[in-house]
Amino acid sequence: MGDYEIGSITPQRLLETLTRLPQTDHYLVAYSGGRDSHVLLHLLAKLFAKSSGPQLSAVHVNHGLQSGADKWTEHCVEVCRQLEIPCHTFALKLPQLKGESPEAQARKARYQVFEAIIESGDLLLTAHHQQDQAETVLLQLLRGAGTAGLSAMPEVAGFGCGFLARPLLHTSAADIDDYARREQLSWIEDPTNQSLQFDRNFIRNQVIPILHGRWPALSATVSRSARNCAESQELVDTLAAADLAAIVGGDGQTLALSGLSKLSPARARAVLRAWIRGGNFPLPGSARLESVLTEMTTAGRDRNPVVRWPGAEIRRFRDRLHIMQPLVPLTKDNGLDWDGSTVLQMPAGIGRLEPRIGPGGLSLSHWRKARIRIRFSVRHRENLRVAGRAHSTSFKNLFQQFAVPTWNRARIPLVYLDGKLAAVGDLCICEPFAGSASEQGVHIHWTH
Repeated sequence: MGDYEIGSITPQRLLETLTRLPQTDHYLVAYSGGRDSHVLLHLLAKLFAKSSGPQLSAVHVNHGLQSGADKWTEHCVEVCRQLEIPCHTFALKLPQLKGESPEAQARKARYQVFEAIIESGDLLLTAHHQQDQAETVLLQLLRGAGTAGLSAMPEVAGFGCGFLARPLLHTSAADIDDYARREQLSWIEDPTNQSLQFDRNFIRNQVIPILHGRWPALSATVSRSARNCAESQELVDTLAAADLAAIVGGDGQTLALSGLSKLSPARARAVLRAWIRGGNFPLPGSARLESVLTEMTTAGRDRNPVVRWPGAEIRRFRDRLHIMQPLVPLTKDNGLDWDGSTVLQMPAGIGRLEPRIGPGGLSLSHWRKARIRIRFSVRHRENLRVAGRAHSTSFKNLFQQFAVPTWNRARIPLVYLDGKLAAVGDLCICEPFAGSASEQGVHIHWTH
């Protein structure tokens, strides 16, 4: 997109912006009660509130972080009543989480509310403006972000089953303030906006005024840099998607290490980011990403490297990288008794077992008479004999045959009937517990 120097704000100018966005029958405004979202709501009310055009409504989320938060909700409801706009309010009670600030937690919870209520084709509108964009770019720059981070906030992006758009993103804070005062709007001033303990507030109140004194067009030019970075990132994403398609597994959860190793470091990092993002896992920092490239390629064949970060981990098995939710440790294997007729929920995220009746499988006569117990650890020097085979084999050979990753081998449910091994998960049945193929037997269905 080109540069949009809007100058004074008018409903017509806003309408011109809306025509560039996906068309919808319903606009939802994220309305905090502050100046910016009030201006956006007021402009939209002039355009649509009393027309036969798209439906317009406001969404206010009360996080309960401020002592006057309930008064803010009352203010928002009253403003919407005067504008004749439906106002949906939500009150949240946020638990205290270690390692996450209340403000970050509140933002995440707010967008979860928005995503829950948005319907197909809806547009959620926020009032982020040009200075917000400049603040975001500076914050990302100070965090060492690349082009993706420096792209900052897009004007429109997919969100839930609809879209999130920022129609004031090319509008200056001064123009928004002029409009608010010209229209004699009343709004809430959040006292935490002046607290310098928050990085964004420090940049807004201390850094930007100094920079703006030297470069008056600061917000516009920094926002232009964000758009340039977004265009560069689009090219990176296009190349990474092509590289990824050549080495990703069919389920999207694995990556061919040999193919990744043939790429230049920059392209390999781009592929890893695309792969992680495509699986809806949180992106790691650059140090963790570099660890994936180095540890996974340099560790010996007898090693089982793993790189972890909050919300994800990557492991290596044979020539493939696997990405997954962090494994919950199985602390102690005391075994589980199972009645053999209902679904058995297993610990540590291992999943559940369900008996299903069908031709073949485990002998029903054995199954119904025996005490069934599930274990997860192999007994000392224990071997097994797969049904139909003449000789016994080791668990190691069996797991290699079925390509079971090393980290999953101690998490496979071992089914014992009266103390004797009858089945290894849903991989195989052991002698002498296999039923006749012509008779009904028990098949263990493992959901994991």
